[in-house]
Amino acid sequence: MPEIAIPTPQHVDCSLSSRPKSLLRSILRDATAADHARLDATLGAFDLCTVPGYRRFLEINAAALLPLERSLERAGVRAVLPDWSDRARTAAILTDLARLGGRATPLDAPELAGGSALLGTLYVLEGSRLGAAYLLRTVKACSDPLISGTTAFLGHGAGRHFWPQYLAALESCADELAEDDLVRSARAAFDLFAHAAVLP
Repeated sequence: MPEIAIPTPQHVDCSLSSRPKSLLRSILRDATAADHARLDATLGAFDLCTVPGYRRFLEINAAALLPLERSLERAGVRAVLPDWSDRARTAAILTDLARLGGRATPLDAPELAGGSALLGTLYVLEGSRLGAAYLLRTVKACSDPLISGTTAFLGHGAGRHFWPQYLAALESCADELAEDDLVRSARAAFDLFAHAAVLP
């Protein structure tokens, strides 16, 4: 992929928020519930205990994950989540794809303008770790050792508190965020995964 210049990230001061702590999480959950359900149904159709099924599952995830992580980095994600280097999963999913003979075909990276777009996108990526933990148990129980031993992506961040830390960052920024942009970016991230799922 060609190198893209990284602009100076916009600073988001999240220290003075007074909005109720549960509001933004609830808004995002409700606004993206249908998108989430559709994507879960699509990805849930793959048999993860077969190499073709698991490989296709990972290829779909990589097609959306790679450009989204790249966009987050261009948007200055480290200003919001200083431990981003520990959170990024591009290397993990590429490792798994290499083991299974798959390939990543990233979609176009979206532009994320401002803290609302950044945190809305992170809602989808960080939230996906919750489903990954469930799928990890399924994959580890598969009889094929090639599959059960290929869990860098699904197991990434296991034992870390990435999700609650993200929620804390989200709510601490509440007064600085535009709800419409927050929801729009989260739905756009779900759409990117959905688009990847229908590509040949």
